[in-house]
Amino acid sequence: MKKNLMFWITLLVIIGSMLTACSGNPSASLAGTWKLISYGSPASPMPAVPDVDASVIFGSDGTISGNVGCNSFSGSYKVDGETVTFGAIASTLMACADPIAQQEGMVFNVFVNTATFKLDGNTLTVISADGNSVVVFERK
Repeated sequence: MKKNLMFWITLLVIIGSMLTACSGNPSASLAGTWKLISYGSPASPMPAVPDVDASVIFGSDGTISGNVGCNSFSGSYKVDGETVTFGAIASTLMACADPIAQQEGMVFNVFVNTATFKLDGNTLTVISADGNSVVVFERK
């Protein structure tokens, strides 16, 4: 009886180890609230407009919302490895003055279709599909 029990325990441990090894690394979680720090060219991003509450909320349910300067927005996203795919983004349509309009436009341009991202501690960098634009956030 003891040999039979040990066999089954050993077998379960081996199967569990194999399933864990085969599952790979889970996708990084973007869930949470992020404050915009900078945007623009990857070589020389511009700092976010001061005194403007520009933040994005990535919901754990795949929703995204926020305000990055002037207009509120919402939409959906899906993470696969280091790739994030954005669904359609809907926003209010208030006119915004520069530099806020420029900041908002840059973020919305990065949040189109598929982008890559890097998480480094509390810093999130989202890179446009063509690699020409980035937005950098800090976890709130």
